[in-house]
Amino acid sequence: MANLKGNKVGAKMKYTELKVGTDGEKFYDVTGDIKSSLDQILADCGASSGVLHLFITHTSCALTISEAYDPKAAIDIENFLKHTAPRNLSFIEHDDEGPDDSPSHMKSILLNQSISLIVDERKLVLGTWQGIYLAEFRDHPHTRKVLMKFQADI
Repeated sequence: MANLKGNKVGAKMKYTELKVGTDGEKFYDVTGDIKSSLDQILADCGASSGVLHLFITHTSCALTISEAYDPKAAIDIENFLKHTAPRNLSFIEHDDEGPDDSPSHMKSILLNQSISLIVDERKLVLGTWQGIYLAEFRDHPHTRKVLMKFQADI
């Protein structure tokens, strides 16, 4: 599902690119991929605490943190967003790439393009039921890029 690529400047890690394959509109739990990538980032830099910054480089998907225990919670949010930004709005003009084009941008601005997470003792600090999701809003398969940059504590 995910593919990790480092982007180095000299001996220091500039950022890491996590590629995530999607196959249509839904929420993809990327918590495990982020944790695995973080393990490698921490091994490379030798740090154990700091802040992990995530940034998605697309305008028709987003990042969010939500409940990850019950998969029905993500489905409810997906349906809420479809209800909030439906495809049949009379004012939609931007449909160059299909009927999901403009609604995908509308949904993405309601969520996040970036998230910052605390890392303590080599672990992400998340709530008991929290998971990190890539929210895909397009119908067709895509390869999405999540940029990851770790900022170690001083």
